[in-house]
Amino acid sequence: MAYVKPDAVIEQMVQAGTAKAHLAIHDLLLRGFLSGALLGFATTLALTGTIQTGVGIVGALLFPVGFVIIVLLGLELVTGNFALVPLAVMEGRSSLGQLLANWGWVFVGNLIGGMFYAWLFSLTLTPEAAMAKQIVGIAEAKTLGYAHGGAHGVVTVLSKAILCNWMVTLGVVMALTSQSTTGKIAAMWLPILTFFAQGFEHSVVNMCVIPAGMILGAKVSMTDWWLWNQIPVTLGNVAGGLVFTALALYLTHKKGEVALNAYAHGEPMASVVGQPGGAGRGYLPEHSPAMAPSPKG
Repeated sequence: MAYVKPDAVIEQMVQAGTAKAHLAIHDLLLRGFLSGALLGFATTLALTGTIQTGVGIVGALLFPVGFVIIVLLGLELVTGNFALVPLAVMEGRSSLGQLLANWGWVFVGNLIGGMFYAWLFSLTLTPEAAMAKQIVGIAEAKTLGYAHGGAHGVVTVLSKAILCNWMVTLGVVMALTSQSTTGKIAAMWLPILTFFAQGFEHSVVNMCVIPAGMILGAKVSMTDWWLWNQIPVTLGNVAGGLVFTALALYLTHKKGEVALNAYAHGEPMASVVGQPGGAGRGYLPEHSPAMAPSPKG
């Protein structure tokens, strides 16, 4: 399936982050709106599967549908941008102001899209429907459940948010490891299934499911939503995507790219052996000068 090696994936991440940082505001809002709504579709699809079968893993298997559509259509999901756009800034291809603008406008677009889907979907339900009861219970658990835990609740929600976007941003990265559509779908499905199956906290999913629960009768206030979920989850998502995916992969594989470039320009192997990303870590290109036969041999 035309596998793309990690060093090349990192460069693709930087290029994607650069392109996203330079998008116009109306594109960020529109693409963000569509992504928020599509994750709403995926969430209610997952809940439908769980309710019909009584098996939670079924919902997790279905949920990545929405993420796949978003990635393949090149839409904007703020949680993915928490990993991609910072790399463009680190490489000097965009500014901090562009990063903040991207995150801000995409967040707004995702929020509007998620809330719109929540409102429209709620019109299809009656308060007695199993789906309605499920959504109300989830909305209360995601807000009042943490509030009842106090400080421990804050630690819990932050931890779930970090773990969530560690996986979600890996989904973005995994999509870059293949050049075929089938390969992209298979690769990104794995980490998305992983986060959803374990009940981790995704800020954009919550932009739909919590408002939907409030519309359907959950005893959740706007303060409960934002103080005990949306704000801490967003902060945790930033940390998970930025630190454990973007920076971690960049720091290890970008060094490998530097070593490969050194080989390509004819630097002696001894100058990079043992250096981070050098031959001591197995980065010896097949056709590098170091592998070429000597004039005498």
